[in-house]
Amino acid sequence: MTKPVSTFVNVGERTNVTGSAVFRRLITAGDYGAAVAVARQQVENGAQIIDINMDEGLLDSVEAMTTFMRLIAVEPDVARVPVMIDSSKWEVIEAGLKNTQGKPIVNSISLKEGEETFLKQARLCQAYGAAVVVMAFDEQGQADTADRKVDICKRAYDLLVNTVGFAPEDIIFDPNIFAVATGIEEHNDYAVAFIEATRRIRKELPGCHVSGGLSNVSFSFRGNEPVRRAMHTVFLYHAIHAGMDMGIVNAGQLDIYDDIEPKLRELVEDVILNRREDATDRLLTEAETYRDSGGSKAKERDLSWREAPVNERIKHALVHGLNEFIVADAEEARQQAKRPLHVIEGPLMDGMNVVGDLFGDGRMFLPQVVKSARVMKQAVAHLIPFMEAEKEAAGEAQSSAGKIVMATVKGDVHDIGKNIVGVVLQCNGYEVIDLGVMVTCETIIETALREKADVIGLSGLITPSLDEMVFVASEMERRNITLPLMIGGATTSPAHTAVKIDPAISVAPVIHVLDASRAVGVVSKLLGDGREAYAAGVREDLARIRERRLAARSKKARLPLETARANAWDCDWSAYSPPKPAFLGTRSFSPSVETLIDYIDWTPFFFTWELKGSYPAIFDDPKRGAVARDLFADAQAMLKRIVDEDLLTPKAVCGFWPANRVGDDAVLYSDDTRSTRLDTFHGLRQQAAKDNARPHLSQFDFIAPAGHADYLGGFVVTAGDNGAIHARFADEKDDYSSIMFKALSDRLAEACAEWLHEQVRREHWGYAPGESLSRQDLIAETYSGIRPAAGYPSQPDHSEKRTLFALLDAAQATGVSLTNSFAMTPASSVSGLYLSHPDSCYFAVGRILRDQVEDYAARKGWPVEDAERALGPILDYVPGKTVAA
Repeated sequence: MTKPVSTFVNVGERTNVTGSAVFRRLITAGDYGAAVAVARQQVENGAQIIDINMDEGLLDSVEAMTTFMRLIAVEPDVARVPVMIDSSKWEVIEAGLKNTQGKPIVNSISLKEGEETFLKQARLCQAYGAAVVVMAFDEQGQADTADRKVDICKRAYDLLVNTVGFAPEDIIFDPNIFAVATGIEEHNDYAVAFIEATRRIRKELPGCHVSGGLSNVSFSFRGNEPVRRAMHTVFLYHAIHAGMDMGIVNAGQLDIYDDIEPKLRELVEDVILNRREDATDRLLTEAETYRDSGGSKAKERDLSWREAPVNERIKHALVHGLNEFIVADAEEARQQAKRPLHVIEGPLMDGMNVVGDLFGDGRMFLPQVVKSARVMKQAVAHLIPFMEAEKEAAGEAQSSAGKIVMATVKGDVHDIGKNIVGVVLQCNGYEVIDLGVMVTCETIIETALREKADVIGLSGLITPSLDEMVFVASEMERRNITLPLMIGGATTSPAHTAVKIDPAISVAPVIHVLDASRAVGVVSKLLGDGREAYAAGVREDLARIRERRLAARSKKARLPLETARANAWDCDWSAYSPPKPAFLGTRSFSPSVETLIDYIDWTPFFFTWELKGSYPAIFDDPKRGAVARDLFADAQAMLKRIVDEDLLTPKAVCGFWPANRVGDDAVLYSDDTRSTRLDTFHGLRQQAAKDNARPHLSQFDFIAPAGHADYLGGFVVTAGDNGAIHARFADEKDDYSSIMFKALSDRLAEACAEWLHEQVRREHWGYAPGESLSRQDLIAETYSGIRPAAGYPSQPDHSEKRTLFALLDAAQATGVSLTNSFAMTPASSVSGLYLSHPDSCYFAVGRILRDQVEDYAARKGWPVEDAERALGPILDYVPGKTVAA
């Protein structure tokens, strides 16, 4: 084993907008001078590296990172230490790398998106001369066990050292420090897993370093500084001895190991090293005695609260997690109330609201909230038989208080808060469907509709989750889904909800839930008699917040449309000859299911079943492998049944038309004379100011202008109408087969799109006749040309599908039609355009200004209000207001 170093490198954490409220306020207010002073103070206080993070939902993170890095580069007291550029977005990391001096550290890269992305980012880091922090995170998610942490780090080490040529000393592994003592049993071994992984990593991967964010381990006791300091000190004591040589640490939150009060040290060490099953409960019991004094003896049991009125006793029991008397108190309260439900709506709800206030203020911890929920559950369990009897006497049907679909959004694996919300809601008689983590928008919405949910709840911790929440809201708007939308999680806020999420959806109320214990009050109001008035009040509050934010915010750097157009992508069209398709007009195809099976991307199939992992590596996963193999075998059996019984009939249609770029649009012509316009696809252009030479893209920039013979293609494919088959499975009460069949239908639709695009490149357009790509190459889209789709980042307006479907006569050719909100039916269908230029690429339009919206409306012949409605998620202003965001 590598000998632990005597010098621990301390990474200052206060220049991080996600970890320091003070720094976040300074950056969002544009007070960069004071923000630089925070960095200087970090160095003066002993930080040998400063961690810089600008991931905040309401910031232009690239601009903020660029500005701050340039300022500290000329600040001598700060510039003398290395910087750790910290972001979950690569464009923000690259902005930091371009504006740093000396040797920076990138925090972080990982195998989350697979080896190709990992290697690409690693090579860029190496080109910039940067060291890298590598998270123990792969395609299956964050590693939580020692074996998983070590396996991922070994894989990353091999790629970095042997493939990229990284020096081992430039590799810093972060094996994930997670919170312990949360009240959830699976978390008890998290600290031990990190320490053991550290020991093995330093032994088996010579030359590398190990780091981590220390404050995570004590998150459950936020607000109790003596206990947090003891937890940090004990954890570091063991982790450093195991080989941890770096860390994001606040030196002010550390004690000397030997100076920790012996009893507290024993209690903390039991938790950190998971030495006792009751370690969390024992520390929780004693924690309050250390809050102020740091070492007082536990107080004698005080039962004076039993002398208070019953409603107050119930509140006390909830706040303190005491279940000894709750059944008796609930019964006493029931006998005093007119209805059993009044006990829930009264003292029990009041008590949970107090819990919410205390937890929000940092005066209660996660384990205590879980215990409060358990007390609630016992009380409700006692009351339910009386409520059921009351309903039976009145002839009422038995039902839950309401049904809530909850999910941690795509790209995020954190779910402690969501789990607590689920416990609390279930304790109050609500039915909760928890979809887990890394859940796609489609899965959330389809589940909510299928299960006839009353509320949708979204949770997330990392900054990219905020963008995904906006996308879910916009999809609900597009599909006219009126279910209330609850937003929660560490990075969410009323301001982000008001500025970003609420404007994306007008058909349903959006409510930001401050903390887990408030969820019950929110849901009861959303589903209660006064729900309309409550929702209206929430809307008004969000509107006020939004107006304040927009009024206070400096104008973002967006270019006028004409200026952006002047920087459009262009090439020497005289030196490029666009390929001509083999035919013009449309052709229909009926590929067999057998043909499409070879084009299936199986990884999303496993994600559909919430088995996270890439195919075929998932079969070797120690936890999921056996289940994945069984599932795959069932899928093969279902595919055989689909083939043998002709359960699906895939259909496809594609077309090609002479086309030229006219402004931001693609104008289509009826023939090669280009004398008669056939139709027009409308484009949108990026307007964000750029401090580099990159152009402001519109997706039709990649089509030649007038005077050159270029073409545009389009397609619609479907796995077929599977409604009758679903009905058959439903009649047979075979939910498993029904879900399996739908999942395979979706995969076959995507496979059909992949198959047809290959045929287009090789034959129908024929610009890559000799192409020979593996299945993995196809999944990685290593081919030339793209197939962008309406509703995606380069053209968010779903109404463009209407033009495509008309040109292809898609309903006749494939049986696929569009709903009023431009959703495709059958659902297992895919549509899009074909662009052939070798430089064509996928991109996001991003936020746009009013001048482009007005121009877009004029080009489409729409009222401006219709354009605003179609483009709502990307507007950089509030419709009806004159202030640009």
